[in-house]
Amino acid sequence: MNQTNELPFDSVLFEELISLMWKASDAILEIYRSGELNTELKGDQSPVTKADLAAHYVLINGLSKLTPDIPVVSEEDPSSLRIPEGYRRYWLIDPLDGTKEFINRNDEFTCNLALIDSHQTIHGFVSVPVQDLLYHGGDTYGSYRINRAGGEVRIQCQRQTASTRVIASKSHLNSETAAFIEAIETPVELIQAGSSLKFLRIAEGLADIYPRLAPTCEWDTAAAQAILEGAGGSVKQTDGSPVTYGKSEILNPHFIAGVQ
Repeated sequence: MNQTNELPFDSVLFEELISLMWKASDAILEIYRSGELNTELKGDQSPVTKADLAAHYVLINGLSKLTPDIPVVSEEDPSSLRIPEGYRRYWLIDPLDGTKEFINRNDEFTCNLALIDSHQTIHGFVSVPVQDLLYHGGDTYGSYRINRAGGEVRIQCQRQTASTRVIASKSHLNSETAAFIEAIETPVELIQAGSSLKFLRIAEGLADIYPRLAPTCEWDTAAAQAILEGAGGSVKQTDGSPVTYGKSEILNPHFIAGVQ
């Protein structure tokens, strides 16, 4: 980690990006509370709701005004997936991460925005709509949690020594992940969470390791990876190499996220 406390954008743009994330969060929350989710299945049979699309348009429209020279790749716009072929720097968004959690109404969903540069995620924003919380950070800046009621605190990974706090998905705890957990030599405390909250829990010092041995897409991980790295953590492929972005294949390799 090589922190310089320098944001990759000026302070005015930063505040506007924070405001935009709150607007996207509000759009999600309004639909969540109304109960009118309008759930459909996309071509890959993954669910999409009215809230996914509402947050998508808030972010797309806002970013086009704030940073017109930086294109946007979004989960909800398949045509945007070709953008990394021609651009070194672009926004990568997952308007509603944890759609299954959203549909199941367990509150564990997030809104994610990442700035990608030269295949690296350099700064991320993740809002937790139900909790009125917004996280942001990157490897060169550090990571922070903002409470909408007021106040910003820096967050930092903290390893627990007595046991290993393993955090895993509520929707994707497969046999490979179970085997990985069973092979850990120290006593294990299993924590389950949905969406990109798993990265955030490690960044806050509330968990130690997140083994992801099931499919994810780049938009699922980019924003929260930047925040975890800013808090002193890392996200590595199972062979120890970095997880990178803008690949020809949108799927991520299996990875292990945790305290460095």
